Amino acid sequence: MAIEWNPSRGATLGIEWEVQLIDDQTKMLRQEAGKLLADLPMLDETGEHPRVRHELMQSTLEVVTGICSTVGEAKEDLAGTIRDLQRMAAEHGILLACAGTHPVSDWRDATMAPIQRYAELVEQMQWLARRIQTFGVHVHVGLRDGSKAIPIVNALAAYLPHFLAITASSPFWCGYDTGLASSRSVTFGALPTAGIPLQLTDWNQFEDYMDTLLRAGTIRSIKEVWWDIRPHPDFGTVEIRICDGVPTLREVGMVAALSQCLVQLFDFQLDRGYTLPSPSTWVVKDNKWRATRYGLDAIVIVDDEGATAPLRDELYELVTALEPMAVRLGCAEELAVAFDVLEHGASYERQRAVRARTGDLVGVVDALITEFEEDRFCTTAGGYGSR
Repeated sequence: MAIEWNPSRGATLGIEWEVQLIDDQTKMLRQEAGKLLADLPMLDETGEHPRVRHELMQSTLEVVTGICSTVGEAKEDLAGTIRDLQRMAAEHGILLACAGTHPVSDWRDATMAPIQRYAELVEQMQWLARRIQTFGVHVHVGLRDGSKAIPIVNALAAYLPHFLAITASSPFWCGYDTGLASSRSVTFGALPTAGIPLQLTDWNQFEDYMDTLLRAGTIRSIKEVWWDIRPHPDFGTVEIRICDGVPTLREVGMVAALSQCLVQLFDFQLDRGYTLPSPSTWVVKDNKWRATRYGLDAIVIVDDEGATAPLRDELYELVTALEPMAVRLGCAEELAVAFDVLEHGASYERQRAVRARTGDLVGVVDALITEFEEDRFCTTAGGYGSR
């Protein structure tokens, strides 16, 4: 089966930010995405809003950008939509926030969005799909040449723990501390076609694999393969999907900058004849678990012989190494937010700091709302700079 690659015009960007709808009185999730979408103006020719979409649960709206050239442009795109959505949501007594999970609300109270493909997903996956009241950030980075997609996906797999740990924001699930930095990665990763990307050799093998899944009836569309990193041939992008939802636009920009810099770096290296690294599957799987459990405090495996290093150190060195590429792409300021996260704590650390101070998970929700509204970290959890 031939899968056509729709070439991008370069390292373009697209961002999808899944936001929570929170009742301004109870601070619990509100299952009213359909009501808000119905009130939004500027529907496109398909009858949908061009920047705001349904997700699986009625507690979620996905805010998306257009095709952007820079991280700054993508942030401005998101910010404009968020401002409009906040004004409209306020009229319904709804506040917006984002984290990988809502600290208190129970997935069993969720309402599914009235979309046929979601109903079919729930019918097929049952409990696995019903409990996905989770929230993420996805970043698309464009590629001109689709033959580069698989080598770049393989190379990016080494950085799954970096992306996950620095965005981990789901320590709480249904009112309990899970002991994990990211409970979302476990919940969503339970879907049979989710998780770490299958290590393939080239685009032909990707086509053969997708053809096999379609013939077997495992999927009805290649879009139902929800790998943590995947090629998206319709958009002509590599899509980084592993990240938890983050509370601030600053952190969204950071993820986009890290994604764009890495993809562009690998693109350049392929042009120069380099063979990109392709970590062993066991290393990728083990490192993802370590980041899921320990977040930035993970000790990750750095080679096939089992050598390890602190993930905080690895992230610091990675961001420092990418600074020249960030300058070239115009996203140095956004990339540098990673240093702030290392110093002040990722969202899972900041949330636990609020819980320790207040003893109250509703206080954690209040902090997430404040961070979202004011685009700032409202507590310091300690991090790289304090060690």
